[in-house]
Amino acid sequence: MSFTVATETPLSDDVRALVSALNTWALDQTPREFTHHMTVDQMAQADTTVFIARDASGKAIGMGALKRHRDGLGEVKRMFTQPDARSGGLAGQIVAKIESLARQEGLQRLALETGAVPAFAAAWRVYERAGFKRCDAFLDYPPDSPHNIYYEKLLTE
Repeated sequence: MSFTVATETPLSDDVRALVSALNTWALDQTPREFTHHMTVDQMAQADTTVFIARDASGKAIGMGALKRHRDGLGEVKRMFTQPDARSGGLAGQIVAKIESLARQEGLQRLALETGAVPAFAAAWRVYERAGFKRCDAFLDYPPDSPHNIYYEKLLTE
């Protein structure tokens, strides 16, 4: 499957549909109190850049975002690929775009939170292939949660 990845506003209808699909899927896997979703409005803030993957017909099929925090920390947020577009390298390309932008901006570390149940195993593989390592909770995420796993990648190496 051919696709392109570019920065876009999250406020379009097809991106809103991706966010809704991600929220539905994630809430089927993880109790609500252990999900840490950004709303579309939060994704549209100046501290966040959203990457959208589109297939050859222009349909939005995947997304990911870079949220900037203080002290050189960038957070990977809202990673999702439509089920029929998985296993084609799309998620890895989105992560690479996020990392490239983070490096261009001089961020020192990327971190992320993801689910801890086996349904998230494909996501773990994407992050691990990109050089992320499991780490402790960061920011205000709950430590020792049985529902969350955390990853980080130092960009200063």
